[in-house]
Amino acid sequence: MVHSLPWTAYLLGAVAAGANVFGGIVITARNWERRYVRYFVALGAGFMVGVTLTEMVPESLHRNPSSGPLLLIIGFLLVHLVEHSIVSHFHFGEETHAEEFSHGHIPYSVLTGLGIHTFFDGVAIGSGFLISDWLGWMLFFAVFMHKIPEGVTIASVMLAAGKTRSVALLSALGLGICSIAGVLLMALFPLGLPYTFPLAAGVTLYVAATDLLPEVNREPGIAMASLVFLGAGLLFALRYIFGGGV
Repeated sequence: MVHSLPWTAYLLGAVAAGANVFGGIVITARNWERRYVRYFVALGAGFMVGVTLTEMVPESLHRNPSSGPLLLIIGFLLVHLVEHSIVSHFHFGEETHAEEFSHGHIPYSVLTGLGIHTFFDGVAIGSGFLISDWLGWMLFFAVFMHKIPEGVTIASVMLAAGKTRSVALLSALGLGICSIAGVLLMALFPLGLPYTFPLAAGVTLYVAATDLLPEVNREPGIAMASLVFLGAGLLFALRYIFGGGV
């Protein structure tokens, strides 16, 4: 059964978009502390992996048993294709290697690639609320945890490419707008849920497993890795406390 999109979905989509902008502010305002951003990456990676594998994948296969598996793979490989064709290089977090962004098109290719990510973030939030409030909130938390690092990433890429702080901040705002567009898509075309939700699940799994987790693996020691487990554990704690499930 598909429900109409509640006002909560629009509000949380806007909050997620605001987190992108906040990430841009962290980079463009010199006095903001930046080192804590990587903690959001690790925590978000664990939470996203948990939500995707325990909520999104089963629900995708339930809603679309015939083509759901194919759409999951398409969503996963879509981001892989973008990151290895349109986007030449980026990683989640602050970018300081200016020489890698000396070509004029590269920062905008990164913006395009991240824009696809953030669009499907919005699709995931909107799709989740079409299924249940529980799933909508869990997907919002999964998305929110990596929104600030996304804003940090695009703003720092723009600055590394020699762009102004205004351009860097507007780029972070652009990512937020893409998220809102994803939510609005689901509001306008809720009947597309059996197809958009598996696509969003594939994209989310890719972002968690191949974008966020490698950033955690860059850090020596067990502290950052422990945050991944904490992120996954947080999901199960919420399920236990609130009796979640779709």
